[in-house]
Amino acid sequence: MTISLHAPITLGGVTLRNRLVMAPMQQYKGTSEAFAVSHHIEFYGRRARHVGLVIAESTAVSPNGRLWENDIGIFTDRHVEPLKKMTNAVHEQGTPIFVQLSHGGRKSSPQVTRSLIAPSAIAFDDHYGTPAALTSEGIDRVIGDYRTAAKRSLEAGFDGIELHAAHGFLLHQFASPLSNAREDAYGGSTENRARLLKEVLHAVRGEVGRNYPVIVRISATDYCAGGLTPEEWARMLKPLEPQLDAIHVSSGGLLPLRPNDVYPAYQLPHAAAIKPHFQIPVIAVGKIHSRSLAERILDDRLADCIAIGTPLLEDPDFAEYLLAQ
Repeated sequence: MTISLHAPITLGGVTLRNRLVMAPMQQYKGTSEAFAVSHHIEFYGRRARHVGLVIAESTAVSPNGRLWENDIGIFTDRHVEPLKKMTNAVHEQGTPIFVQLSHGGRKSSPQVTRSLIAPSAIAFDDHYGTPAALTSEGIDRVIGDYRTAAKRSLEAGFDGIELHAAHGFLLHQFASPLSNAREDAYGGSTENRARLLKEVLHAVRGEVGRNYPVIVRISATDYCAGGLTPEEWARMLKPLEPQLDAIHVSSGGLLPLRPNDVYPAYQLPHAAAIKPHFQIPVIAVGKIHSRSLAERILDDRLADCIAIGTPLLEDPDFAEYLLAQ
């Protein structure tokens, strides 16, 4: 059976009207205290008209884990009301919106981070500097930050949560052997390196229940020998599948390296390699900007949804154009 971009799909307890997902993209418009502003309300509301799902930009679970000095956060109760205005604007278009919960770890903004933390004292680069390896108490605090952020996500009206375990941020740092040299229960084996993600997911589920959508975004490759691969991610995520509702497959960001070539659907092979291992939907992303390409991916069962990013920054009606091609 042919699968169209127009076909609905269900993620957890939320049904999307089509297979187009607005990928999370930073706006660099938050206040110094990480509050969403009128820009976010207008930006997301305008672009929600034709996509099946909006995933909001990275939203910090801790003031010590912000990615940029002008990102947005959800680490105090005062952050809820501005975010509620943003979700209301998206809901007015009949579209669900997920929040992407993140902690930068060793890639947290030096401008607003008091103490840089990571699984191990391994620097990303000279700009960020060398982080402190998290203690067991520090790990518990991080898990608690995600738990509280999940509670606030419900209060802010988000329809689901995406856990950001991609692009070199904290959950990704724990998962990859290139950034995790721990010798305790959070390092070494594949199972141990996935432990923080597992415990964060469990904490989030404790707040939102099983019917509320929770998905994960991963970087399927670190673009470096000895780093993560789609196959290892499959081993990490398979035990978590009963608690997840989709896997959003991106790549890179752990190291200051870039892929050798960026072309239409350049990240698709990673999504396609992960998909056969799971029953839950897989979201592909990465320069999939034509309807013919998107529907060929869906029809070949290489992915279940298509996320688009940059074109929606430039043209708020790009999704309408894509669906009408």
